[in-house]
Amino acid sequence: MSPPSVVELRDVTKVYNGHVQALRGVDLTVASGELLAIVGPSGSGKSTMLHLIGTLDLPSTGTVRIAGYDIADLSDRELSALRGRTLGFVFQQFHLARGVSALDNVADGLLYTGLSPRVRRERAAATLERVGLGHRLGHRPNQLSGGEQQRVAVARAVAGDPPLLLADEPTGNLDSTAGAEVLRVLRDLHAGGTTIAIITHDPEIAAWCPRQVRVRDGRIVSDRGDGAGRPAEITKGART
Repeated sequence: MSPPSVVELRDVTKVYNGHVQALRGVDLTVASGELLAIVGPSGSGKSTMLHLIGTLDLPSTGTVRIAGYDIADLSDRELSALRGRTLGFVFQQFHLARGVSALDNVADGLLYTGLSPRVRRERAAATLERVGLGHRLGHRPNQLSGGEQQRVAVARAVAGDPPLLLADEPTGNLDSTAGAEVLRVLRDLHAGGTTIAIITHDPEIAAWCPRQVRVRDGRIVSDRGDGAGRPAEITKGART
C-alpha cells in the first residue's frame, strides 16, 4: 500500500492584485516520508507554493489539502491548529530570540502545545541533542556559529514532532561547511520519517534531494525522482 499523502495540490492557481498570476494550474502530491526540493529561479512561484502548503495563504482556485484537510474549508482557528500539529517551518533567517538560550528558544516554540514548562524544556533538550547540539543548551545565539543557529531553528521546528517540515532556503545564509551540517540534520530527520520539502533556487541543493520539482512561471515544468529514496552524499566543504 502506498504511503498516505501529506500534501495534495489540484489545479491550483494564485492571482495577486487581480491580474498577477503566481501559480497556474499546479498539481502536486507529496507522500508521507518524502524528501523533495521545490526549485526554481526568483519569481518562479515556489515561495507562493510554500505559503499555500504551509497554510499561510489560500489558493485563488483549485484545491490544497494538507494531511487530508481542504484548507479552504477551515476557519482561522482550525488552520492554526492544523499548522501547529502538522507543520514545522525553517527559514533562511534563523529568527532566534536574542539573549535567550538555545534550550529556551526551542522550548518557547512549544508554548501553545499545553505542555508544562518542565516537559517543554525536556523535549527541547532532547531535540537539541538530536540535531547535535546537546552540548550547547545554555548558549545564546551570539555564542553560536551560523550553522549552529540554523540547527537550533531546525530543532525548534521539529520539537513538536510535526509530520511535515518546510525549509525555505535553509542554507542560504551559511558557508559551505555549515550548510553541509544542516543538510546532514535534514537527512537524519528524513531517515527518521519526517516529510521534508526544501524550497530553493540552488541546483546543488536540488540535486541532493531524491526528488526534484522544478517550477517556472508559476507552473511545474518537471518532477523527477523518488522522494522516498536516500539523499545524495554530502561532502564537507562542498558548496551548498
